[in-house]
Amino acid sequence: MLDPQSLYEWEPEGLAVVDMALAQESAGLVMLYHFDGYIDAGETGEQIVDGLLDTLPHQVVARFDHDRLVDYRARRPLLTFKRDRWSAYETPTLDVRVVQDATGAPFLLLSGPEPDVEWERFSAAVEQIVERLGVRLAVTFHGIPMGVPHTRPVGLTPHGNRTDLMPGHRSPFDEAQVPGSAAALVEYRLTEAGHDTLGVAAHVPHYVARSSYPDAALTALEAVTAATGLVLPSVGHALRNEALRTQTEIERQIGQGDDELVSLVEGLEHSYDAIAGAETRGNLVAEPVDLPSADEIGQEFERFLAEREGDL
Repeated sequence: MLDPQSLYEWEPEGLAVVDMALAQESAGLVMLYHFDGYIDAGETGEQIVDGLLDTLPHQVVARFDHDRLVDYRARRPLLTFKRDRWSAYETPTLDVRVVQDATGAPFLLLSGPEPDVEWERFSAAVEQIVERLGVRLAVTFHGIPMGVPHTRPVGLTPHGNRTDLMPGHRSPFDEAQVPGSAAALVEYRLTEAGHDTLGVAAHVPHYVARSSYPDAALTALEAVTAATGLVLPSVGHALRNEALRTQTEIERQIGQGDDELVSLVEGLEHSYDAIAGAETRGNLVAEPVDLPSADEIGQEFERFLAEREGDL
């Protein structure tokens, strides 16, 4: 394997900030990470990352060479054309940033487009960064589509070698083979190397999986803060407000008498309650039921969610 360090370069000012923090934080820093491009039902991880970068002070510590890791023909960056020339280019960025929570405590955030190539070398590079920056726990988060209703609490599936940090949650799966992701490989390689890892997968109703679902992002964020001790009220407050609006719109759609939608939700509620029970709600997955397809009902939700975004 070629030297993983050739995939990234340090930003001296940001690195100095982390070194100062490490001098005062002997236990090490938390690193959160999420990559765009893999399954992220309800835009769960994307909403959390956007909330962190929009509301908290941050500084770049390391930059990955996006020109080597991103397939531009698969995910074409946007250019702006103004009158007779190209006026702007949205350069893809895959960066490690040092961020401060509401108390001023530093943590790290690795985010950007999922690498399309060189996953093994990228994972090795992340491991180098984890070791150089004194990361004590690496945490990833995303949403997965599930046959669950929006009227029940969002369930969570923890993974990694520190699932003990999420008491009360357990995986509903025994064993499954799924298409891989860079985030999953990073977790796998970090765990192999003896680093502490935690993954938080939020269960998103499959009929809203392709739309923004703030309830899932809020639940995942609360699990992350409980596990890490980070204080992120501004992000949580914004997600809570959006979650209330989204749930209101969903109930309005149901109230308009869409028979297929009502049938779907009621069927999922019955299946969910029969399996989960009063004490374990939110942690189990409902069994499949003979109801309208996710695509059919998803189209209805996407339509009114698009209308909601247009009204904001």
